[in-house]
Parts: sequence; structure tokens; C-alpha cells
Amino acid sequence: QVRLVESGGGLVQSGGSLRLSCAASGSILSINDMGWYRQAPGKQRELVATITRGGSTNYADSVKGRFTISRDNAKNTVYLQMNSLKPEDTAVYYCNAVLRLITTIVYRDYWGQGTQVTVSS
Repeated sequence: QVRLVESGGGLVQSGGSLRLSCAASGSILSINDMGWYRQAPGKQRELVATITRGGSTNYADSVKGRFTISRDNAKNTVYLQMNSLKPEDTAVYYCNAVLRLITTIVYRDYWGQGTQVTVSS
């Protein structure tokens, strides 16, 4: 079965940086889009950044110029470099991947368990 495992979350001061990683494992044939979403207390889950298999990126307005998404297709891994962090970035960050298993012919969404990012003022 597919697993998406996030790492790199933690506590950081305002203005600091963190690098999140998410590795997909399992009987995977192909991965199309990958991305990061976040959910703060009392808020709905929101898109942070996405990246296609070819490397095209999309960012939420709130993180443009501060966050950078990238991926390593050979390792089935997506990264999120977060710089100039603000307290409002505090949230649980979730990894997402649209992928095809070797046992199916359709692409489906898969989610990681989430990793906590806390930014202190």
C-alpha cells in the first residue's frame, strides 16, 4: 500500500527557516502532481504549493517569495523550503500526491499524516 511520510517540521522563531520532506513509497508506477497543504487551528485546509512532474510550480499568494517547492522524481520525494517564516504560517502541513499504482490504471490522491510547524514571535 502507498505511504506518504512527511518530515522536517518543528518549532522555529519568526524569520527562521525549515525544510519539509515527503517521501512516497509503495507499489507506485507514476506520480503526477505533488503538493503541500496546511491547516491551522480553526481554519480549513488550504493549498500552499504544488509542483507537476515536469517541474511547473504554483504557490498560494501568502507564501510567494518565501517558500520554494521542489521534487526528486527518482526518489518519489517532494520538498518545501520555507524561509522568512511568520507566526501565521503555524499549521499542520500535509503532503499530497496524485499517483498511479502498478495494480490500477487510474490516478488517485494520497495524503500524508501531517507534520506540525510552529513559528514563535
